[in-house]
Amino acid sequence: MITYRHHIVSLVAVFLALAVGIVLGGGPLSELGRASDTPTATAKEKTQDARRAATFGDEFATATGTTLYDGRLADHPVAVLALPGADEELEAALEGQVEAAGGTVTGRYDVQDALVDPDEKSLVDTLGSQLMTQLGAGVVDAEASTYTRMGQLLGVALATTQPTAEPASKKATSIRQSLVGADLMTSPRGEADVAPLVLVVMGSGSGAVEDQAVLSGLLSGLAAKAAGVVVVADSQAGVDGNLAALREEPVADEVTTVDGVESPLGQVTATLALLRALAGDGGSFGASGADGAVPLG
Repeated sequence: MITYRHHIVSLVAVFLALAVGIVLGGGPLSELGRASDTPTATAKEKTQDARRAATFGDEFATATGTTLYDGRLADHPVAVLALPGADEELEAALEGQVEAAGGTVTGRYDVQDALVDPDEKSLVDTLGSQLMTQLGAGVVDAEASTYTRMGQLLGVALATTQPTAEPASKKATSIRQSLVGADLMTSPRGEADVAPLVLVVMGSGSGAVEDQAVLSGLLSGLAAKAAGVVVVADSQAGVDGNLAALREEPVADEVTTVDGVESPLGQVTATLALLRALAGDGGSFGASGADGAVPLG
């Protein structure tokens, strides 16, 4: 059984490889974490060992993150889309990592409960249809389902498929105003630029979005209108929560996912995932990521 401790050890090993270019499998790293795996190790000793490993991983990621980023988010701004239940302190920490990578955050957009509540689907469908008509042909897919269409509208409002930021168009501004007016989203003040990258912060606890049809539709539509989309959540969501379920959906091939972002180690991983998404690559990363702990490319 793969434990949290083993995930931390793996993450630290990958960061060491990225930072100094060593080859894993031999040397000091090959012995990392073996001492407490003996049959005589007590539960208390294993817990203490896991905590030490987690602390070391977080400290290492914090110390080396800027070097790993190498300023590669410069000229590639990020829009933050927070789903219901997202933690504001976590959002602030992630925004700090974006800045450490040389990037900027064009704005934070908070999705309101009504937009993702299946009981409010009629409202979302009606508004989406009205906006599609107002914006004219070709802006969004006329054949798209309710939430995929809304995801495309969100994409037009805050994102671009180009690698650099662009001024918000009249159509983008119109969508923002309509969604804010319908209490479906909050938007930053002023005419925030549209960004090539979108960082979607999932919520946790009772306020989190659990309906997979809603999540999949929104994210699929959003991905069609942005150069890259990275979806992040905490460790629990990656094990048996909404992110784990999302990773089983086809939309997982259209976005990059990262779990474990409540820790500095996970936040650095999320920022590296933004760089990967900018290059057009996706994947599933973090403590429970199917493609590895950290994006290597």
